[in-house]
Amino acid sequence: MERNTHTIDATNKVLGRLATQIAVLLRGKHKPDFVPYKDMGDFVVVKNVDKIKITGKKMEQKVYYHHSGFMGGLKETPLKKLFKEKPEEVLKKAVFGMLPNNKLRAEIIKRLKIINE
Repeated sequence: MERNTHTIDATNKVLGRLATQIAVLLRGKHKPDFVPYKDMGDFVVVKNVDKIKITGKKMEQKVYYHHSGFMGGLKETPLKKLFKEKPEEVLKKAVFGMLPNNKLRAEIIKRLKIINE
């Protein structure tokens, strides 16, 4: 199995469409010998994530949630704040949500490298 490296420039690309493209490359679904139970995807390097486009009213309305594990520990982070501080995290969360919810997911996401130039 040979792993290639794909370099993607995220300038003026829509977040969701870019994330699906990356998820396909990471899983290896573009290869003719793809099987869902094997990790045969490629490496993906994304540049200029801070110039990505977010459509609609997502910038004002979308909120990410996580729980600390303690009572009343639901934390929320608006997309606007997260994109300003860590734009690479927004793309990583979008791609992570598009990967299968199993043990391969943690291994697949390690091959995503995000460079903010």
